Amino acid sequence: MTLRTRSKAAVVGFAAVAVAATALVAPAGAAPDTALPATAAGHEATQRAMDAAVKSGTPGVTAAARDAKGVWKSASGVGNLRTGQPRGKNDKFRVGSITKTFVSTVLLQMEDEGKLSLDDTVDRHLPGLVRGNGNDGRKISVRQLLNHTSGLFDYLADEEYSATYMEGDGYLKHRYDTLPPLKHVKVALSHAPEFEPGAKHDYSNTNYILAGLIIEEVGGRTYEAEVRDRIIEPLGLKATTNPGNGIHLPQPSSRGYAKLFRDQPDRIDDITEMNGSQGWADGDIISSAHDLNRFYSALLRGKLLSPKQLKAMKTTVTSPDSPDTFYGLGLQRFRTSCGTTVWGHGGGMVGWLSFATSTEDGRHQLAFNYNGDWDGDTMLSLVNAEYCGTPAR
Repeated sequence: MTLRTRSKAAVVGFAAVAVAATALVAPAGAAPDTALPATAAGHEATQRAMDAAVKSGTPGVTAAARDAKGVWKSASGVGNLRTGQPRGKNDKFRVGSITKTFVSTVLLQMEDEGKLSLDDTVDRHLPGLVRGNGNDGRKISVRQLLNHTSGLFDYLADEEYSATYMEGDGYLKHRYDTLPPLKHVKVALSHAPEFEPGAKHDYSNTNYILAGLIIEEVGGRTYEAEVRDRIIEPLGLKATTNPGNGIHLPQPSSRGYAKLFRDQPDRIDDITEMNGSQGWADGDIISSAHDLNRFYSALLRGKLLSPKQLKAMKTTVTSPDSPDTFYGLGLQRFRTSCGTTVWGHGGGMVGWLSFATSTEDGRHQLAFNYNGDWDGDTMLSLVNAEYCGTPAR
């Protein structure tokens, strides 16, 4: 799932947080994973920005940075509002739409292996699935799914779906429900498309549900198995998993919190437990800030994709509604307040906000997570603090 404001059917999100035929190998030459003290030089501004986010109302923040000096991990605030337990530096959390970069990486690897083409139609791999109400999978390419130019309606923006699974008593009642991917597709296809395929960019989680289904059709096994065997295990991402239908977060982790009721803005609910199938290929992965940094470092240094495929991933489109948004294939490009270009993705689930970024050379990363979903406007401060030395927004 993406981070957007709740104005579009209470979708938690910010697409705007501004934020392989090749063998899979561990990131050679990467900075050593030697933990440095939390007050290590060069990260003081990031720590101050984290503390400021907590002061503004976020329960807690966990973060990790990775650069030539090594690995810096830190946390601020609390991980459990009831007990006051501090937020952990090694917390695992639901990464939301950061999952999309993993999914896109798998499909790009499959293209490099000759198993598909990004210019294939959706209908070629999922015949007859995307039809009705003006939707036509014969006119939508795999590439258009990955860069959100398909025009398909975002299933999370369906009012009934949002009220049932994203908000208030609906969420509290249904958060343990198992939702198969085709449920999400059916909801999306009950709406007409937003525009003709290729006409423009508009973020839709439906695109990555279909991308996950294509992975399964082409690979002949689950999307989760492909992500595990192609990315998680080769890179040694020991804190990264797909939850399947599981409801619990693996330890160590903190509690997640949400403001589910629009008419009760001060009410905070513990939403830590939820059925992982409600995210699936558009946002189900569980990881840590440290693992996300390893992933994006390997990706941008060409350890997961061939040069041709990485170039394709980094070929961006812009949104007419947000001209400063540059979206590739499951990867976004941002510019910091000091002019540094970083690549990455934001992510949100009910109760969680995350962001993972890296310089283009893959040598400096920052990833972090809030265990609350209502304070996303402070997230850019952390990014600017890490790359520019100042928490300016």
